[in-house]
Amino acid sequence: MNPSRINVVRNLIAALITAATLMNAGSVSCFAQADRNLNVQRDIAYDGDHAAQRLDVYLAKSDKPTPAMIYIHGGGWRAGSKNNIPGWLAAFVAQGQLSVISVEYRFTDVATHPAQVNDCLRAVQFVRHNAARWNIDTKRLGVTGGSAGGHLSAYVALHDDVADPESDDPVKRHSSRVACAVSFAGPTDWTLLSRIDHRHPAYRQLIGYEPGTPADQLSASLIKDVSPISFVSKDDPPIMQVHGDKDDIVPIEHAMNLHKKLEAVGVKSELVVIPGGNHGVSGAGGGTAERPTTFVREQLLSPQRQE
Repeated sequence: MNPSRINVVRNLIAALITAATLMNAGSVSCFAQADRNLNVQRDIAYDGDHAAQRLDVYLAKSDKPTPAMIYIHGGGWRAGSKNNIPGWLAAFVAQGQLSVISVEYRFTDVATHPAQVNDCLRAVQFVRHNAARWNIDTKRLGVTGGSAGGHLSAYVALHDDVADPESDDPVKRHSSRVACAVSFAGPTDWTLLSRIDHRHPAYRQLIGYEPGTPADQLSASLIKDVSPISFVSKDDPPIMQVHGDKDDIVPIEHAMNLHKKLEAVGVKSELVVIPGGNHGVSGAGGGTAERPTTFVREQLLSPQRQE
């Protein structure tokens, strides 16, 4: 290649890098500005067993009780943070349409399954317990998350109500049921580990096994209990799953299997497949959140839901 063409290529690469840097800087600035403009109450304890059991409340400004989306972050059940929420949820808060509760939970280096799901179910009950304080409509609660957070969101939505009306703990008397769920690239069916290669260690760590443990050595009861698909029943709320068809961390069969089972029992289910999408879909960025935004509007903000 002659020197002039090399310079052109170099200049083009430099321009692309500069543009990408500016785009990223703009995105960070936008989110930072959004956070500054939102009414956020941070680090509220929803239980007292561990320091991780905290949540942040992003309150919509409204004269009437608003719906709320409960956000559960991803990170392989071993990492991540509640400290930021996706832009599509922040937009709802900024517009005064719904509040968002971002939940932290115990990681697998502290406790294995079912600690994570128990924390998230408790968080839903805690939101109901504080609904009057936060101006939240308890009949219009949804849950969403990506990757591990997608798994926990589906689990919360499909699990039976854990309310105990006779409990001495007032929080436990509340329902853990939600009105809808959106899972971004969330695993749903651990039986797939015996049929499809799942190399990520988190699947096994979640249920107390060492990475690389053969699938046929995993406890059948744990595989059943950790899988949201195990809890499907005809009274479940509408579920949306967003999944890339090139996801090699959470194979799309997870979403397909749950979608088929939900439809088989008559539950409203929508599977949004992102062509060429990998596990980055779990971040709910860009256009990935367009259909989920509409779905949440339909399930929580439509006039029928407000009656």
